[in-house]
Amino acid sequence: MHIAFESPDQPDVIALIADLDAYQLTLYPPECVYALDLNALMQSHVRFAVVRDNAGMVAGCAAIVLTPEYGEIKRMYMQPSCRGKGAAKRLLDTLEQAARGAGVARMVLETGPDQPEALGLYERHGFSRCGPYGDYADDPLSVFMQKPLT
Repeated sequence: MHIAFESPDQPDVIALIADLDAYQLTLYPPECVYALDLNALMQSHVRFAVVRDNAGMVAGCAAIVLTPEYGEIKRMYMQPSCRGKGAAKRLLDTLEQAARGAGVARMVLETGPDQPEALGLYERHGFSRCGPYGDYADDPLSVFMQKPLT
């Protein structure tokens, strides 16, 4: 698997994001899915990483939105056939390097309670649960996590 920062406006990446959206909507109502659209993912303060297999096929993606206060992980997704191979951990490492390089003090994320594999991955990567941050409201369908980088 190869991970690199790429533009999200590629047909294979757009299809992967559509898969992520479809998956999220099987778990949560639309008003509880806080996804960034393609235009938001292409902003200069967003770094978008793509995981590709050895044949160059897209296998996963994630973004980090860099702000002065934190780096927020968004759009983290691995195709089901590519899970369990260590690529998600490497993807998180890549995002963390970008956050450290930008000088942010912590990484944060919002995910849902019906994604135990994702919660376990984040916990193994050093994230712990916290309260809402930014513009998020406290919601039983949201789990907020953070990881200090200092």
